[in-house]
Amino acid sequence: MSAGPRLIVALDHPDRAAALETAARLDPARCAVKVGKELFTAAGPEVVEALQARGFRVFLDLKFHDIPNTVAGACRAAGALGVWMLNVHALGGRRMMEAAREAVDRVAEPPVLLAVTVLTSMGAEDLAEVGIEGPPEAAVLRLARLAHASGMDGVVCSPRELRALRAELGPDFRLVTPGVRPAGAAAGDQRRTATPAEAVAAGADHLVIGRPVTQADDPVGVLLTIESEIGRLTPPRGGLP
Repeated sequence: MSAGPRLIVALDHPDRAAALETAARLDPARCAVKVGKELFTAAGPEVVEALQARGFRVFLDLKFHDIPNTVAGACRAAGALGVWMLNVHALGGRRMMEAAREAVDRVAEPPVLLAVTVLTSMGAEDLAEVGIEGPPEAAVLRLARLAHASGMDGVVCSPRELRALRAELGPDFRLVTPGVRPAGAAAGDQRRTATPAEAVAAGADHLVIGRPVTQADDPVGVLLTIESEIGRLTPPRGGLP
C-alpha cells in the first residue's frame, strides 16, 4: 500500500467545474485531493475519475456510517473507483468497521481505510449533547483504539490528539489530520486546529488543508511554503514524500 503524498487539499466545492478549476491550479506531484459529500453529491463518481485522469490521488471523504452490510457495499464501490483513501465513522462500531475492512481487502488495489473519530468542529459541549461525556481527546482515544482493533489503517483526528494516538498506537497506524491552518489563517468552523509544523511535530502522517490553499492567489506557492516548513522540522516517516 503506497504511502502517498503528505499534503491533501480539500476540494470543498459545490460542483465539478469549480473543483476542476481549482485542481488545474494544483500540482499532483505535490498533493493529493479530497472529495467530500457536497462535491460528490453534486458531481458523482465522474469528478473522481476526472481528478484521477489529471494525475491526482483521491481521498474520498464520505464518512460512511450505516449497518455493516450497507457500509461494506459502499466501500466496495469506492474501492472499484480506484480511490487512494476512504473513510468510515468509528462510531459505527466494530462489526461495521470489520465489514468495511473485509470489503476493501477484496479490491484489486485496496485503498487506505480510515476511521473518523470525533469531528474537528466538535467540542466537549457538542459531545455532551449527544451523550458522550468528557473531553474530545478521551473520546478520540477510545474510538481510535477500537478502529485499530477493527483493522483500520488509521484514523482521522484533530491535531490535539496526535501525540497521544502516536504513543498509543505506534508508528505504522496512519494519522490523517484536518483542522490544519498555516500561521495567520482563519480557523473557520474548525475548533481544534494547529499549524502544519505543529501537526507534523505531533505525529501526523497526512495533513488535510482546504481554504488556506484553495482560496489563495497562488495555491502551489502555499503548498511549497508548507512543504518547506514541515521539511525543516523533521524527515517524513515511512517513506512519505
